[in-house]
Amino acid sequence: MTINRELFDQVMVPNYAPSAVIPVKGEGSRVWDQEGREYVDFAGGIAVNCLGHCHPALVSALKEQGEKIWHLSNVMTNEPALRLAKKLVDATFADKVYFANSGAEANEAALKLARRFALDNFGEQKSQIISFNKGFHGRTFFTVTVGGQAAYSDGFGPKPGDIVHSDYNDLAAFEALISDKTCAVMMEPLQGEGGIVSPDADFVQGVRELCTKHNALLIFDEVQTGVGRTGELYAYQGLGVTPDILTTAKALGGGFPIGAMITTSEISQHLKVGTHGSTYGGNPLACAVAEAALDTVNTPEVLEGVKAKEALFRELLTTINDKYNVFSEIRGKGLLLGGVVAEQYKGRAKDFLVAGIKEGVMSLVAGADVVRFTPSLVIPEADIREGMARFEKAVASVVANNA
Repeated sequence: MTINRELFDQVMVPNYAPSAVIPVKGEGSRVWDQEGREYVDFAGGIAVNCLGHCHPALVSALKEQGEKIWHLSNVMTNEPALRLAKKLVDATFADKVYFANSGAEANEAALKLARRFALDNFGEQKSQIISFNKGFHGRTFFTVTVGGQAAYSDGFGPKPGDIVHSDYNDLAAFEALISDKTCAVMMEPLQGEGGIVSPDADFVQGVRELCTKHNALLIFDEVQTGVGRTGELYAYQGLGVTPDILTTAKALGGGFPIGAMITTSEISQHLKVGTHGSTYGGNPLACAVAEAALDTVNTPEVLEGVKAKEALFRELLTTINDKYNVFSEIRGKGLLLGGVVAEQYKGRAKDFLVAGIKEGVMSLVAGADVVRFTPSLVIPEADIREGMARFEKAVASVVANNA
């Protein structure tokens, strides 16, 4: 059997359009394709590979657990799930943990819990969910409707109801929308897919205060920002605002699929036995790997290192931009950074990604106008510099083609 990009078109549903490059091996922040060509990875599997590829701690945890027990379902609990839950509780505001397989599933659980909490405490009239335009919360029908990008939820028939959207960082618009009928507000503490947009301090504080005033639960979607990405274990810890429910996935497993919803004891009691579930949620393999990832990331060395690496990324991107003037702004926090393309490149962020692949560096986009960087949190300085040297060549080629 010949394994190549053409085989994808033959056997896979056409909802993705992957690159012709097929990686076969990764180590640290380097990846090699079928032809043996090497790439510096600034994409990190979309903010998933928080410790790069094949990190020894994760490989060891997977091998060790793989020789013990793989799966039980939630008819029984297991040791890795309990250890991981205890560590999440100890490291955050939360008292209770629910495990799922992905960020979308964690968000689905959070939204269902919020609706059930409001119904039990205040009655059926309190069901409104507010989220933010350009937000992204997953691809289930509930979460994609809550997400603030209609293009992702249109075309599938009637949508879940009582969901409204406000503009991110517009506190006055949000205040006009929220009421005693609002059961929950879901927001990213730094918008990822929507363009790497940080919240204003008064905005996020105001949202918290208004949620409290109207007895609405504040849900922080930290699927992309969580597990060290911003230089704190979770982004809320750097904002001075504590949510009622938090969701985490992506980097939580360092590349192994896992998600979690965490909350307080008071709120969690509304998910009684039978109200929600997941066959694979809390899987021993996933939890063992996630425990190793959390243990490795949640150290002063790694979290402080993220902030130092952010400074280097910004310095090198600014140097490139001083030469080529392709970005109007570099924004984001920690190692969730975005270069907003200048007016003459509007809508063409992907051109930089494609040019980067040709030069041996992997990046991402966040919408049509932002080039996104979400590398390993422990990427060596030498790899940052080499990757940026390659990215500069990619920028030069885009500029030359635009001339």
